[in-house]
Amino acid sequence: MRIVVIGTGYVGLVTGACLAELGHDITCYDTDAGKIARLQRGEMPIFEPGLEELVKSEVAAGRLSFASGALPLDRRVRAVFVAVGTPPSAIDHSADLSAVHAVAEAIGRAAVRPLAVIVKSTVPVGTGEAVERILRDVRPGIAFDVVSNPEFLREGSALADFRAPDRIVVGTSAKPARRLLADIYRPLTERGAPLVFTERASAEMIKYAANAFLAAKIAFINEIADLCEAADADVEEVSLGMGLDRRIGAAFLRPGPGYGGSCFPKDTEALLAAAQGHGVQLRLVESTVAANEGRKRAMGRRVIRALGEAHGRTIAVLGVTFKAGTDDMRQAPSLPILAALRAAGARLRIFDPEGMAHARSLLPEADYTRSAYECLDGADAALLLTDWPEFAALDLARVKASMRGDVFVDLRNMLSPERLRAAGLRAFGIGRREKLAMPAPLPVPLPPVPAVRPSEAMPALSPADLPPLELVAAAKAAKTGLNGHAT
Repeated sequence: MRIVVIGTGYVGLVTGACLAELGHDITCYDTDAGKIARLQRGEMPIFEPGLEELVKSEVAAGRLSFASGALPLDRRVRAVFVAVGTPPSAIDHSADLSAVHAVAEAIGRAAVRPLAVIVKSTVPVGTGEAVERILRDVRPGIAFDVVSNPEFLREGSALADFRAPDRIVVGTSAKPARRLLADIYRPLTERGAPLVFTERASAEMIKYAANAFLAAKIAFINEIADLCEAADADVEEVSLGMGLDRRIGAAFLRPGPGYGGSCFPKDTEALLAAAQGHGVQLRLVESTVAANEGRKRAMGRRVIRALGEAHGRTIAVLGVTFKAGTDDMRQAPSLPILAALRAAGARLRIFDPEGMAHARSLLPEADYTRSAYECLDGADAALLLTDWPEFAALDLARVKASMRGDVFVDLRNMLSPERLRAAGLRAFGIGRREKLAMPAPLPVPLPPVPAVRPSEAMPALSPADLPPLELVAAAKAAKTGLNGHAT
């Protein structure tokens, strides 16, 4: 099927390349002619594992091309994917839909036949209706089916997420559009990918609700980590015990410096703005956003506390992207943490396997190195901020020998505190008291237990004193909830 994908950012480029891999004839379009020229030369605007190889392979196979200028909507095109950005509005943090609306107008002007307009961009409920209205006003003589088809791609594993999705959500009540989307994704559904048809508004809501829930899960385990430190528990053990419960799951139960990136911060704020517009208060999402912002600020104070004195100290920063597997630094927790360290007078030396270019533009006052060991050489302290796998493989004896100081702050709990201490380093992590060198909790005195005189002892129960078995069974049945678990 001939398809045009509008937007060559993270979602658009991954979607276009993966649709081409499914056998479709794809043109990725962007108004940025310079970006298109770089893509035509094989230069990727983003880092995503495996993406460059896939793009080059599909271009060579003739299934993927790039275009700018006039929108290439000829009579062979049956579907248009909209994958443009929806950044936060500077006014109220709602999603800025100006790019989506502009694309709708452009499609309306360029269309020469009925089309399915498939919105991949993350948009609030009601956006599909607005796009449909724009198309109808611009081109009343052509029928358009506007579909919500939200993306669920994780940076760092986007290709795997597209190829083996947990679900494919298609929001439309139009039967022709449903059949068309089923055809587009047939290679995936034949391999077992669930195809979920919903109303358009429900599909728009699913994306925001899913991201808000995952953000809340991260904020929750970070707060539990703080309680573990105060109560002398181990958050890694708590996370394991929780995650083995199938109702909860282990994903997103890793404590850290807070969530960041292009999705969770933006989407939680946009969801709150949408709820406010409908007169609804989302207290849990409000608390999630507030907890995450507080978390980032607290991590800066935590590092300064571990150092004792930050002024004039050189800190080796390992990783600055918001997560491993990407070069994305949008809303990265590293930014407020490192700003706090700079304000305290620390000197920053940074290494990140993929994020150096973005880091230099956002943190120009820092020094940059070509490897983790070069970064650590002569440093007073090490600060591990991003969970890149290569940091887990560091030779800690070599690390200790190269550093001037011995403080190692691990905000991802990547490295065993026992290994760090065995190498002669002072380990500071998250959610474990011994890693934070915190004082032990004060013993709570318990009141003495009075002795029980023989005359006050409970008499032994006889079978006649016990309730009939029928009553016990009835009581258990009455306490069983609808889900089959005791309430």
